[in-house]
Amino acid sequence: MFLSSVGFSIVMMSIWPYLQKIDPTADTSFLGWVIASYSLGQMVASPIFGLWSNYRPRKEALIVSILISVAANCLYAYLHIPASHNKYYMLVARGLLGIGAGNVAVVRSYTAGATSLQERTSSMANISMCQALGFILGPVFQTCFTFLGEKGVTWDVIKLQINMYTTPVLLSAFLGILNIILILAILREHRVDDSGRQCKSINFEEASTDEAQVPQGNIDQVAVVAINVLFFVALFIFALFETIITPLTMDMYAWTQEQAVLYNGIILAALGVEAVVIFLGVKLLSKKIGERAILLGGLIVVWVGFFILLPWGNQFPKIQWEDLHNNSIPNTTFGEIIIGLWKSPMEDDNERPTGCSIEQAWCLYTPVIHLAQFLTSVVLIGLGYPVCNLMSYTLYSKILGPKPQGVYMGWLTASGSGARILGPMFISQVYAHWGPRWAFSLVCGIIVLTITLLGVVYKRLIALSVRYGRIQE
Repeated sequence: MFLSSVGFSIVMMSIWPYLQKIDPTADTSFLGWVIASYSLGQMVASPIFGLWSNYRPRKEALIVSILISVAANCLYAYLHIPASHNKYYMLVARGLLGIGAGNVAVVRSYTAGATSLQERTSSMANISMCQALGFILGPVFQTCFTFLGEKGVTWDVIKLQINMYTTPVLLSAFLGILNIILILAILREHRVDDSGRQCKSINFEEASTDEAQVPQGNIDQVAVVAINVLFFVALFIFALFETIITPLTMDMYAWTQEQAVLYNGIILAALGVEAVVIFLGVKLLSKKIGERAILLGGLIVVWVGFFILLPWGNQFPKIQWEDLHNNSIPNTTFGEIIIGLWKSPMEDDNERPTGCSIEQAWCLYTPVIHLAQFLTSVVLIGLGYPVCNLMSYTLYSKILGPKPQGVYMGWLTASGSGARILGPMFISQVYAHWGPRWAFSLVCGIIVLTITLLGVVYKRLIALSVRYGRIQE
C-alpha cells in the first residue's frame, strides 16, 4: 500500500504543466477528465479484481494489477512521442493507472481474511498508516526531481526524455517492479476465521489437516449497504474539502497562487501526519469503546469542522474588481477549480489580481471566513476523516465475516472512487454560484443525514460471528 500510494501521489503536482507541454490544446475542462479517469478506472476494476481474488490465489490479481500500473507509468513517460492527440494518451495512461489501483480491494480483502476480530482494527490501521505515509512522501519525492527541469536529458536509443515530469513516473514504475518482487518473495496465502483459527480456502496453495471450516451465515445486506453509503460520504466530503481549500483561501485571504500552493501544501502534509497519529491512537481506543462509537464520534467531529467554516460577522473579503480570469473561480468543471494546484508559481504571479472575484456575486455579501476559523476547521476535519475512513472498512470486514470478501471490498472501493469524482463536481458548482455559506451548509446537512443513518443501523453493525452468537462482542 505504501509503494502504491507513493506511485500515485508522486506525479499529482506535475500533471497540469506536463499536459500543457505535450498538448497545448488541452484546457482545464480536459484536465478534469484526466483527474477523474483515475477514479473511474479504479471504480470499474475494483470489483473485478475482488472477484478474481475470491477464486484464485491473490498473488495473481496483485501482480497483474501492478503490471498494469507499470505499463501505465511507462506510457506516461512516452507521451511526448505521438505526433498528435497526446492529451488522449495521457487520459488513457491515468485510466490504466486507476485500473491498477483496483488492487486496493484485494489488499483489504486479504487483510480481513488473514486476521481475527481482535486483530482486525489494528491491521487495518497499519494499512491506512502506510497508505497515508505514501501520500505524504510522494510529493516530497517529486520535489527532489525539479532540479532536472522541463528539458532534462534525452536517452536517444530508446527515445526516453528524463526530466522533472517523467522521472517521477519512472521511479513509480521501478517501485511497482519492486512491489512484484516482494509479493513473489514474501506474500503467502493465509486465512483464518473470526476466532483466529486457520480456514480452508480456494486461495490456499496447500491445505492443512487441522483447518477449521468457514462458519455459515447470511450476511446482513442492510448493514453492507449502510457502510457503503457511510464510506461514500466520508470520501465525498474529504474530496470536496481538498478541492475547495485552494480557491477558498485565495478568495478569503487574497493569497496569490504561489502562497496558496505553498501554504495549502503544508496544510495537507500536516493533515497526513495528523492521520498517522490518529491511526495509532485508534488502534488503542477501539479496544475500549468499539468501532461503532468511534465512527459516530468521527462524523460528529467532521460536522463541527464544517459548521465552524460557515461565514459570520461583518468583515468581508477583499474584492477583486479587475475583469481578469481568476484561477480561484470554479466555473463549469472541477478541472478549473483545481487548476491553481498545477499552475507555475512564477507565472505572472506579481501581476495577477488577488481577492474574491466580482464575477462571484456572493463575494459582495458573504462575510470572510477568519483564518482562525479555517485552521480550526482543518484540524477537526483532519481528525474526523481518518477515523471515519478506517472505521468504515474495519466494520465492513467484520460484518462480512470470514467468507472471501474480494467482491464486497471491490464494491466498497468503487463507492469511494465514485465519491472522489462527484465530490469535486458538487463543490465546484455550489461554491461558484452560491458561495461558501451554502456550500458548507449543504455539507453539514449531508453529514447530519449520515449520522441519522448510522443511528438507524447502529445495532446492525456487528461482526457476523457475533450476530450468530459464535463469539461474544
